[in-house]
Amino acid sequence: MFRRAAIKPALPTVVLKEFRGYASGYSTEHREPSGPIVKTEIPGPKSKALLKDMDAIQQCGSVQLFTDFEKSAGNYIADADGNVLLDTYTQISSVPLGYNHPQLLTAFNNDSDIRALVNRPALGVFPAVDWPAKLRDVLLSVAPSGLDQVMTMMCGSCSNENAFKAAFIRYAINKRGGLTTFTEEEMKSVLENKPPGAPNLSVMSFKAPLLQGAFHGRTFGSLATTRSKAIHKLDFPSFDWPAAWFPHYRYPLEEFKRENEQEDKKCLEYVSELFQTWEKKSPIAAVIIEPIQSEGGDNHASPEFFQELQKICANNGAALIMDEVQTGCGPTGKMWCYEHFDLPSPPDMVTFSKKMMTGGFYSKTLYKPPQPFRIFNTWMGDPSKLIMLDRVLKVIKTDKLLDLVQESGRILKCGLHDLECEFPNMINSVRGRGTFLSFDVSTVALRDKIIGTLKKNGVLGGTCGESAIRLRPALIFAPKHAEIYLDILRKTLLELKQGASC
Repeated sequence: MFRRAAIKPALPTVVLKEFRGYASGYSTEHREPSGPIVKTEIPGPKSKALLKDMDAIQQCGSVQLFTDFEKSAGNYIADADGNVLLDTYTQISSVPLGYNHPQLLTAFNNDSDIRALVNRPALGVFPAVDWPAKLRDVLLSVAPSGLDQVMTMMCGSCSNENAFKAAFIRYAINKRGGLTTFTEEEMKSVLENKPPGAPNLSVMSFKAPLLQGAFHGRTFGSLATTRSKAIHKLDFPSFDWPAAWFPHYRYPLEEFKRENEQEDKKCLEYVSELFQTWEKKSPIAAVIIEPIQSEGGDNHASPEFFQELQKICANNGAALIMDEVQTGCGPTGKMWCYEHFDLPSPPDMVTFSKKMMTGGFYSKTLYKPPQPFRIFNTWMGDPSKLIMLDRVLKVIKTDKLLDLVQESGRILKCGLHDLECEFPNMINSVRGRGTFLSFDVSTVALRDKIIGTLKKNGVLGGTCGESAIRLRPALIFAPKHAEIYLDILRKTLLELKQGASC
């Protein structure tokens, strides 16, 4: 049983204390509240006024509140109305060290790093003299084992997009028997968007039984593999590419071992079937998959599923692309989530963004394009992001944040299991690794009420899939924060349960 933290309204600001050596990067000047402070409804009047102002300029219906970054600290986000919420969503899983971490606030305190920020180069043509060293010392220092190539990009979508291109290039070279030159017919036909220069190739992604499946981004190639929400794709032309079934497990896992093994087998058989049926129509050059299917509902698959999927890809000459945009950089307790799966060899490519500050993909040398300008754009990332990532990685190491993620994750998961036993008609199917956790709610309407009431009680959370609530806290989320979250979640469930019985 987890220890309940005492929650009081309008708690005073206190210094974030060190937990067994963790979070020691915080100085006495960096202050984090000891709990949420809720002064108004959320969004409050100032946020609503700003929303009205912004709506006159652009579509902003997705905005929940306006953030006061000056007053946000650590695991707490402050809004325009003076509310301070425990943030378990962290800018859609993108904040590695919480808000205003001193190591990041001082990242540009010297002239050299300021110049990297100001003189943003076209990295594919005019990189700075220290760029090779930064790639090696920062990005390759945490590269997945066996992947010695890295290409930087701006975001998760373009990271996946360009990984597809690398896979297509390698597939075409293999089909030419290893030739890296082009025929005159290929050179002419590609400018008309026709074969053989523009071959009919495809990328396999994964859908889920409850409609919401993979999410790999919103640019056109990535969007063709995104299968989570219709609104992402409506009205846009798309590639006709195959989708396999992602396993849909029954929980608790230990009670449904046989059924879930059968689910793995069924889904893998379908993957093999798709390779055969699409061979004549549009051969599958790559398979992209999330280690945890995040936007689609935090759907999990077993290590055995991923091991067999890797074999199927290898047997069919297709690249296995592991999309670690959300799961990368430690939230599951390992630097890369796929490391939980004991694969006999690394994936062919691993894409990243969000907590990694920059975007890009790691790959085997085999996927390095033989010609320049094939994986290319003007900026190809931003050197200033590697300056911040360097700081992030050092804090992860010195403050042992992966250990902290595991410890806080155990408390969170045990507490969530307690709550699903206490409120079995409201929440169920607790799952996840590290602090990358989620649970299902019995109805969509109740899920939305829980999220709204959590916010009213001082916790900012996120949703995914049909009816899931997900946790995406920063890596500095400590046991005391886990206890605060669990206490407020229990309070929220009690409020809603009592309200429903009235």
